[in-house]
Amino acid sequence: MALEDLTNLERRLYEWLKKSDFVKVPWSSQRAAEAFDVDEDDIREALAALTAKIPHNIYVHYKDGAIRVAAE
Repeated sequence: MALEDLTNLERRLYEWLKKSDFVKVPWSSQRAAEAFDVDEDDIREALAALTAKIPHNIYVHYKDGAIRVAAE
């Protein structure tokens, strides 16, 4: 899959992830939902879709009990 296959929300979220540091700062679906003015479920689904659609560009892991996200 290519970036052209992403939905509008997925593309916007991906760009936001690239600019942010959610490795040092834990990820928050609630803060992301507020930033994009969508439901938390929409953010979770978009994040999950990104890991499936562009798996070599996004990395999600757990550290200290929190989700950490890196995108390139």
